[in-house]
Amino acid sequence: MKKGEQVKGFAVSVLSAPLVQPFRTALGQHDSLENILFTLELGDGKKGFGEAAIATHITGETLAETYKNLKSVGQSLVGQDASNYLRISAKLHERLPKNKSAIAAVETALLDALTRQWQIPLWKFFGDKPKRLASDITIVIADLKETEETVKKFYKQGFCAFKVKIGRDEDLDFKRVAAVKRLAPRSAIYLDANQGYSAEQTIRFLKKLQRFKIRPDLIEQPVPREDWEGLKKVTRSTKIPVCADESARSIPECLRLIHEKAAGVMNIKLMKFGLLQAREAAMLARANDVKLMIGGMMETSLAMTASAHLAAGMGCFDYVDLDTPFFIKGATRQNPFLSRRGVYDLKEVKAGIGIKP
Repeated sequence: MKKGEQVKGFAVSVLSAPLVQPFRTALGQHDSLENILFTLELGDGKKGFGEAAIATHITGETLAETYKNLKSVGQSLVGQDASNYLRISAKLHERLPKNKSAIAAVETALLDALTRQWQIPLWKFFGDKPKRLASDITIVIADLKETEETVKKFYKQGFCAFKVKIGRDEDLDFKRVAAVKRLAPRSAIYLDANQGYSAEQTIRFLKKLQRFKIRPDLIEQPVPREDWEGLKKVTRSTKIPVCADESARSIPECLRLIHEKAAGVMNIKLMKFGLLQAREAAMLARANDVKLMIGGMMETSLAMTASAHLAAGMGCFDYVDLDTPFFIKGATRQNPFLSRRGVYDLKEVKAGIGIKP
């Protein structure tokens, strides 16, 4: 083991930030950001940073448990060789099978520290050159007036893909989608029900949109995560690409999705897999002609940009949903690699993720 690659120390702290507006979905809402920062220091003084994004209403993880787990994991890593990241990852998945955000934080910190030490950007760990990524922008569940104001703001800012959260009220959902179509002409429209509809509701909703000549470019997780038959029914009833998110939270679920042809698109999130298994899941999908979205939970620029490195380096993602910095007050001003119109350009990153929290 090279002395410089030995883990010398670690730190765990809470990341808190106010949001521009409540982030509402069919499953619940975030009123503020409260995540955990994991910092790792190597023997040569190089530091790496990772973020655990806590979404209790989606994953069941809690801030207190994740904080405790990261403290324990950090203590066990001191003295270990960081370059053994594959072995460390395997042990993390054995130890924390229900706390994937903690795994994501540790793996991201490890790879951030190592690539800083190797003096290469993180994307180079995943590929030969970084692809520019244009993110969509999320239109959260809100009343019609708030929806219209938000669409106009981001359309003027230069966004050309809008991800509309639906799943609570079919009538209001329709009016909101129609507003996006009207106010952001020629833009792509993605729908995300966050498990809020049944298969029958989804098919009915899509047919109604069709009657009004509105064709979404994607519909994400229309049914509850355990409703595999419903997911398959929606997929087989429409030519609109159907994306699995909550139904694909592990490698076994990804394999099932592929085997049963339950959806044509898979949403990859670091907080569902960890950084290294996220790459595995993406490779599995592409090898089986399943398209890819890169997404995230409510995350700061640290975790969002780490995801961008994965997607930019691999270069095989069809949909980009890395917009949460636009919902955190002041976050985009602290990210030199993210433009006002949601484009990640990582070619200027010198080493690691390039973001210091």
